[in-house]
Amino acid sequence: MDMTTSTLQQLGQLDLPKAESNFHSITIVGQIEGHLVLPPQNKTTKYEHIIPQLVAIEQNPNIKGLLIILNTVGGDVEAGLAIAEMIVSMTKPTVSLILGGGHSIGVPIAVASDYSFIAETATMTIHPIRLTGLVIGVPQTYEYLDKMQDRVINFVIKHSNIDERTFRELMFSTGNLARDIGTVLVGKDAVACGLIDEVGGIGQAVKKLEELINNR
Repeated sequence: MDMTTSTLQQLGQLDLPKAESNFHSITIVGQIEGHLVLPPQNKTTKYEHIIPQLVAIEQNPNIKGLLIILNTVGGDVEAGLAIAEMIVSMTKPTVSLILGGGHSIGVPIAVASDYSFIAETATMTIHPIRLTGLVIGVPQTYEYLDKMQDRVINFVIKHSNIDERTFRELMFSTGNLARDIGTVLVGKDAVACGLIDEVGGIGQAVKKLEELINNR
């Protein structure tokens, strides 16, 4: 088994690009896995795989830009925010593209790039943070959840064109989801509210990234 095949099997990622390409692509798919290992049947993105890749891309002088492709249901909040903070702090141009879905904690990752695209039929679910497992019924639990919520909200409004009032309305809406609080945005709706920059696909995303690289 060669190195490329081994990397693809282990990490779900291709090896770093050769000289013919000046940018690298990473994918955020399935469920974003945090500190707990998810069952083997779950399609996951492991943050301990993504973060070293982002460090390597930042340090590699041959890589001039990064394309992030998302099709994720969300997942661990802190892991998702860690990936988003890594992307937003990179010095190289970044472009994100949502295909299928960029839900929940996938939203901060999508808006962390310099420019964001969403496919016409792709969706984004905006909803409040959920707690799973043992919950202690004390005021501190609510305060912790509230602070975590504010971290997500502040990150999204800082790195997109949506205002806080609109984002909170989408997040806490009660009439759009059958069994939950929140809102589903489809393609152009995500652009109309300022969350995503443009409706488009892989061609537009690559062209925009090349434009940002040339301008840089």
